[in-house]
Amino acid sequence: MHLAYPAVLAALLFCTGLYGVLARRNAILVLMSVELMLNAVNLNLVAFDVWLRDALHAGQALTLFTIAIAAAEIGIGLAIVLMVYRSRGTADIDKLRDNAETAGPDDAPVARTGTGEKAQATA
Repeated sequence: MHLAYPAVLAALLFCTGLYGVLARRNAILVLMSVELMLNAVNLNLVAFDVWLRDALHAGQALTLFTIAIAAAEIGIGLAIVLMVYRSRGTADIDKLRDNAETAGPDDAPVARTGTGEKAQATA
């Protein structure tokens, strides 16, 4: 098998995922695009492992590690997206950026000094 076929397919998958990350506004679709990019990397790892005829199959082992990391990433990412959706009512990335919480008058930062903390702690 020629190396060009899986490399071209992986490049197309990666470019499709990159377009999805840059063009999508929905957070779930952005996560799906990131997964597509990771799958393109996995395809390249396995293709180069077969092409180089590695005795240790390091490309395949690294692919399994990447799949495990991707599974953890999508689990945490979906949990964050669901939490944001429940609290704000939308998963649109542009609206989330526009609706960022601003500090109110009661949330003003308190100036602290090293000696003042000791004085308050002893009082």
